[in-house]
Amino acid sequence: MAFLLSKTLQKPYKIAILTNSIKIIQTPTLPSSPFSTTVSTPLPPPPHQTQEEAQRSRWSRWLLFLPGAITFGLGTWQIFRRQEKIEMIDYRRKRLEFEPILWNSLSPSNGDLGSLEFRRVECHGVFDESKSIYIGPRSRSISGVTENGYYVVTPLMLTTDNPDSVQSSILVNRGWVPRSWRDKPLEESHDGEKPSNITPEDVGVNEESSWWKFWLKKPKVIKDEEPAVTPVKVIGVVRGSEKPSIFVPANDPSSGQWFYVDVPAIARAVGLPENTLYVEDINENVNASQPYPVPKDVTSLIRYSVMPQDHLNYTLTWYSLSAAVTFMAFKRLKPKKSRR
Repeated sequence: MAFLLSKTLQKPYKIAILTNSIKIIQTPTLPSSPFSTTVSTPLPPPPHQTQEEAQRSRWSRWLLFLPGAITFGLGTWQIFRRQEKIEMIDYRRKRLEFEPILWNSLSPSNGDLGSLEFRRVECHGVFDESKSIYIGPRSRSISGVTENGYYVVTPLMLTTDNPDSVQSSILVNRGWVPRSWRDKPLEESHDGEKPSNITPEDVGVNEESSWWKFWLKKPKVIKDEEPAVTPVKVIGVVRGSEKPSIFVPANDPSSGQWFYVDVPAIARAVGLPENTLYVEDINENVNASQPYPVPKDVTSLIRYSVMPQDHLNYTLTWYSLSAAVTFMAFKRLKPKKSRR
């Protein structure tokens, strides 16, 4: 009897366990279960949060196209800049083809300096070497070797018979000189003092020995004391002040350091009016015995650091980059659209 009772009691227990196990296994799949409802389907967000997310998503899409728009604008700017360079080069080339202006005989009524830039002028005068100013450092490549030096700017005192001439002096950029050439005038001045100290002693000895030798020596002493004046002919191009970049230091006239051409400041430093004419020597008749200063080449006046061909290359580069980043933006948005 007890055995039958235990058998009877064990059957419902097993069914209950089996039933419970089935319920536990099937519970996650039942849609009517409260547990499955809270886990599988989240609560819908409030309406205002959905609008904010949609607005942010819209702005983020437009930002993906911003790099492409910027690079496209830079490429377009290069096209306009290239056209400006072409026009400026043509303007300079045409001006340089005009006949040189004889500056010594120019009257004041024709001395409009603002309209003379890139015009060739011919001047006759004497250089005042004691007031030379060195602009630099400026490098120069010779046979593949780069050498540092300066541009030397010297006042030219004009020699003219016309009392109504425009100016008595002008500033001439005579060309490039090496570093060692900057101290050359000082060395020559010291060397020039030695003969003047020796000559009086020689004259005194000759005076005691013979009168006729003294009279031959005396005119020579007077001739050595007189400065040698050699008029020169300068053919140059009228230019203006340079526009330095942000990396070029400021000029320091008090210490004699000039990093770029500032015509009014240079004119004040040498005692000339601020509206003094400034020309760059382009005379190609260089004396082999005096190779320095090296005048500027005429072609350098119509050459820019960035030529029109370079602007064209930059245009192609920017447009290619714009197309690449725009394609990447479309590629990034395409999967999002397919999911919806």
